Amino acid sequence: MNENLTRHPDGRTTLRMQRRLPHPPEKVWRAITQPQHLTAWFPADVTLDGDRITYGFGPDGRITHNDPPRLYAHTWGEDHLRWELQPDDNGGTLLTLTHTFTDHHGAASFTAGWHTCLIALLHHLDQRPHNPPPSMARLHEDYIHILGLDPATRDGDTLRLERQLTRPADHVWHHLDGDHATVGQPPPAPFTVPGVPAGPVTRAETGKLLEYDTPGGGVRWELAEGTGHGARLIVTHTGDPSALPAWRSRVVALAVELLNGGK
Repeated sequence: MNENLTRHPDGRTTLRMQRRLPHPPEKVWRAITQPQHLTAWFPADVTLDGDRITYGFGPDGRITHNDPPRLYAHTWGEDHLRWELQPDDNGGTLLTLTHTFTDHHGAASFTAGWHTCLIALLHHLDQRPHNPPPSMARLHEDYIHILGLDPATRDGDTLRLERQLTRPADHVWHHLDGDHATVGQPPPAPFTVPGVPAGPVTRAETGKLLEYDTPGGGVRWELAEGTGHGARLIVTHTGDPSALPAWRSRVVALAVELLNGGK
C-alpha cells in the first residue's frame, strides 16, 4: 500500500503517499516547483513571490524547504506539504508526498484528490493528455477503507460518529426523508437504528439538523460543510454506549447508499 496515515498527539494527521515516476528527479522537480508546470496538475493556481505562495483560493503559504532536486516543502494555511524526490535505479524518481492537516475525517477526500493530481502529474511529465475523472466518489469511499477511517468514538455514555460524505447536504437530507421530520412526531426511519427507541423530534432544521429524544438521552444528526464536494455528517448519541455498533453500521450503510445514487 502506497498511502498511510499517522495521527499525532496534537490531533493533527499526516498523510504519506508514494509514487514511482519514470522521469529523472530534475524533470520532476521542475514540474512540482514551477508555476507554468503546476497549472497542468496542481489543484490551485500557484503564484510565487520569494518564499510566499498564493494559491488562487484559500489562505496563502510559505516555502519551508527548497533543496533542489531533493526536497520541496511549503505551507497552505495551517496545512504543510512536503515533496521528497529520490532517484531510482532505472533513471526515474520515487516521489514521496506528505500532507499534514487538522481535519482527520477529511483524509479520504485529501487522498482521493492527491491521487488524481499525481495521475495528472504523470500525464504531464509524459506529455500525454489527461481527462479528470467525472466523479471521485468511488475513489473517496475506497480510501475510507484503505486508510482505515473509523467514524466512531466514545466518551463515557456519549457516542460520536463523523463521516465525510460524497453528496451535498440537501441531497443527504432528502435521502434521509428529512423533509418529513416534524417536531413532536417520531423521526423518519432513516434517522434511527435498531435497538434504540426513538422519541419525538425536538428540533429540525432543513438540510442541517435533526434531534430527537431516546430513553436516558438523545440523538443529534448534523450536516455541516465538509472537505471536497460532500457534506460532513456528525451523529451524536448520549445515554446508551452499547448502541455504538448499530450506529457505526448505519453510517457506513448511508455512505454506501449515497455512493450508489440514493434518491
